[in-house]
Amino acid sequence: MKIKNLLLTFAILCIALITGCENDDFEEVVGVCPIIESTTPLSNALNVPLGQVITATFNEEMDPSSITSTSFIVAGTSPITGTITYSGRTATFTPQTLLAENTTYTAKITTKAKDLKGNFLQLEYVWVFSTGTLLRPVVITADPINNATAVPLNQTISATFNMPMNAATLNNTTFKVNQGVNAVTGTISYTGSIVSFVPTTPLLTNRIYTVTITTGAKNSLDTAMAADYTWSFTTDMVPTVTATDPMDNAINVALNQTVTANFSMVMDAASITAASTFTLKQGATTVPGSVSYSGTTASFNPTNSLELGKVYTATITNAAKSASGTPLANDYVWNFTTVLLPPAPIIIDLGTAAMFGAFGGNAGITNQGLNTVINNGSIGTTAASTLVTGFHDGLIVYTETPLNVGNVTGDIFTAPPAPGTATSLLLAQKALLDANAAYLSISPAAKPGGSDPNAGELGGLTLAPGVYKSASGTFKITNGDLTLDAKGDANATWIFQTASGLTVGIAGPTGAKSVKMINGGLPNNVFWYVGSAATINSAGGGTMVGTIIANSGVTFSTAGNANQTVLNGRAISLVASVTMVNTTINVP
Repeated sequence: MKIKNLLLTFAILCIALITGCENDDFEEVVGVCPIIESTTPLSNALNVPLGQVITATFNEEMDPSSITSTSFIVAGTSPITGTITYSGRTATFTPQTLLAENTTYTAKITTKAKDLKGNFLQLEYVWVFSTGTLLRPVVITADPINNATAVPLNQTISATFNMPMNAATLNNTTFKVNQGVNAVTGTISYTGSIVSFVPTTPLLTNRIYTVTITTGAKNSLDTAMAADYTWSFTTDMVPTVTATDPMDNAINVALNQTVTANFSMVMDAASITAASTFTLKQGATTVPGSVSYSGTTASFNPTNSLELGKVYTATITNAAKSASGTPLANDYVWNFTTVLLPPAPIIIDLGTAAMFGAFGGNAGITNQGLNTVINNGSIGTTAASTLVTGFHDGLIVYTETPLNVGNVTGDIFTAPPAPGTATSLLLAQKALLDANAAYLSISPAAKPGGSDPNAGELGGLTLAPGVYKSASGTFKITNGDLTLDAKGDANATWIFQTASGLTVGIAGPTGAKSVKMINGGLPNNVFWYVGSAATINSAGGGTMVGTIIANSGVTFSTAGNANQTVLNGRAISLVASVTMVNTTINVP
């Protein structure tokens, strides 16, 4: 037995001498030399990240003092520097800078590394790996875009990357905004792939700003941008009110005045409203009205006429914004005073046309129904008597039928044949000449400056005396009745001018609309200049007021309607017929 133990001891000593490893006892082979079990990256790994930390894991605990820059070496084209640490059987090499792109690196654990028992690594352990081309973050869009102009002063500046970023690298040192040499302060936030900069205070007007995102901005793998990204933009100018109508402190302003304000630039129409942006007050009382915007002009049309001798205050608030969203710097306020006395009466001379309740130019007059009547007036046309149908005066019947009977309390004037005569034709021709003259006297050329109080829709309005002209070329009374307020002036005169049509009423049994006169207004002081044709309550019913002089015809009601349609005035057409269905015309 003693001989056997001596042989075993001898064998162990031989192994120790061969391997160079020490033994603490002879019960078993201990202190086997250390070896490398694994590495990061693996040997021959490709596309290794540039921020890679390099490690080697041993099969046993090592002496930390032996894991140094002389035992753990990493080299590319030349050795690189780094920090070496050891913990839990793993040696770690952290490069001081990022690895280079497309480079092969050699990592080496030398034989100077030893375990806790002093056993050295018997052979150097060498492995290689290669980095790849780095996918770097880039800015793909910016807001505002490069060289943008008229940028709002409250603009949030942002940039969108092509990949997720490391939010910690997006800060005031990597996202910089400058106006000239002056740095702009702001708050930076990051979400998704978008970094945003909100200036602490509004940007300055009409200035060039430069934005720079530096290479300090890194993606989620800590890969930096290849180069700084820079862009510029120019801020908006602050809009101003350049002119108003009426001007500030104007006096003798008409009661039907449309109040306007002109801006220095195109505005956001949606920001200009009667509720909060463009208001008119008389003292503390808000004047109801509608606001419209076109070009660079905002218009306030009072729903009702203004009052005599009152001071009104108009206000454009700083809620009004330019097309790019920049508001006025301050509210714009101005005042004006309306006329102290009613305007001088407007005299319209109808000449011999004044005696006619209906005049059909050179085309005739037609009645359909049993209840048409012309009170206190005549009818006439320069056309042949056969073109007057469905009427009779005190002496003569003009082609009436059992269903079409119209009573004319005055006379009927036409051209021959009988009952038309040469004399009646002369009177009709003179009346047509006088009607044409009156038509021209109430035209926009002769009576300029008319306002459009509600974009062509007169229904629901109360209007003071004055001249009104449709901007669109068409007047309608369809949203309700029109009220004409004379304000106690018996000479109060209204002139309505439309280049095209006039339509009163809408379809349906309750579609009739009326013109009402209050406070002393008289029908003989209301005039309608109609460039084409007038249609009065096609559904029947309602009361129209004034002298209608239309170029191309006037029509009352529609065949088959029993409801009586009333005109307190005259219906004169210059080149087309006048048609009536159960219509009463009261000639003033």
